[in-house]
Amino acid sequence: MMQPARILARPAAAAAVLRRPRPSSAFICLGCLSRQQGQQQPSQPQSQPPRRHFSRSVRRPGPAPPTAPPSSGIAQLTSRRLISIAGPDVTKYLQGVITANLTPSSSPSPVSPGGSSPGFYGAFLTAKGRVLYDVFIYPTPQADAKKGGDAYLIEVDAAHADRLVSHIKRYKLRAKFDVRLLDAQELSVWHAWDDSTPSTNPTAWDGLDSATLPVAMRDTRTPTLGWRLVVAGAHAPQADNAQLPEDAYTLRRYLQGVPEGQDEMLHDAALPLESNLDVMDGVDFRKGCYVGQELTIRTKHRGVVRKRILPCVLYGAGQPVPTHLVYKPAVETGVDVGPDGSFSAEMVPAERRIGRVGKKDRRAGKWLKGLGNVGLALCKLEVMTDISVPGETAAAGWTEDSEFFVEGGEGGEEDGEGAQRLRVKAFVPEWLRARLSGETGH
Repeated sequence: MMQPARILARPAAAAAVLRRPRPSSAFICLGCLSRQQGQQQPSQPQSQPPRRHFSRSVRRPGPAPPTAPPSSGIAQLTSRRLISIAGPDVTKYLQGVITANLTPSSSPSPVSPGGSSPGFYGAFLTAKGRVLYDVFIYPTPQADAKKGGDAYLIEVDAAHADRLVSHIKRYKLRAKFDVRLLDAQELSVWHAWDDSTPSTNPTAWDGLDSATLPVAMRDTRTPTLGWRLVVAGAHAPQADNAQLPEDAYTLRRYLQGVPEGQDEMLHDAALPLESNLDVMDGVDFRKGCYVGQELTIRTKHRGVVRKRILPCVLYGAGQPVPTHLVYKPAVETGVDVGPDGSFSAEMVPAERRIGRVGKKDRRAGKWLKGLGNVGLALCKLEVMTDISVPGETAAAGWTEDSEFFVEGGEGGEEDGEGAQRLRVKAFVPEWLRARLSGETGH
């Protein structure tokens, strides 16, 4: 019985012997051996250039940024895409997965001009209450009368539109509705604004022909942000305002402190209240259950939100601290230079730490995204602004002479050339200050 085992063991032992390295010196001449050893020696590591803390090029496909904040205009938002979702169970499904209330009873909803359907601003959250996608949802007429039910358009960050479609299909379970990502040539998203139009009249705008638009609603995220439009095709809607590049709309958002998209509301990381969704009419705290509600409602009732996304201005060390939120096409500092000899906020890497000058281990915020000398950052209110937050210590409080820097490396203030010279100043817009204090009923 033992003989087969010994026979089977022999090939394994023989293979082990064959795998042993042969003494090459017995069969190879010394010249060949020296050449082999020279080839096997690892190459000397080349000296690496120092890591660049800020990019020297502005990656902006398209036209140059505006030289001044335009007071009126209309812009196509190529950074946004539309998803069509329709069927008998679609309203019930959406009501359970977004922060907005699709069936409001007593809470006000955005009113559209020309009899158009109202729209809703909200977000998809994770079960732990983190932002997945910030969205606009527009009710539309049902196209398929045989299937019945309701129909909606979901506006989302274009870079994440495919992921949202997959997310909806994955969690629809047995709900009866269809979902499809629309081509940009079918329907396009636009934004229009005119600062000369009184914001007290939310149902009409003389400069906009809304009768032929599928959706035309006032953007209620701030009182003066403008109008959200959905247009058939990619042609500009009929409006009195001049057509501008999307950067003009982006600049307008930054100056009003409005984040949008998953570059500014970090996917699966940002909290809705820190992203100002609650003060931008994006969360209905009186609706029923939805995914992520538990943490969101608990944070609301506790009343403690220590960080929020705020507009910021970049400036150079040694320069006067800005007293107003004023846009300039470039940052006036010698930190780095681009092709035209200027420095732009777009050269600052996303999620770069913001520190407090003189406080090495004190994290004050996180840079998100910018344009020219302005941008958005997630800021600690008690540290970077004059807003008081319950529970924060007095030692962490803001003072008039406080200065903050955008870190150039992974260490403290002295790490990196940019960290020593690039300063950041946060501002609290009046609309946000008013809504945080409850003056507008939010």
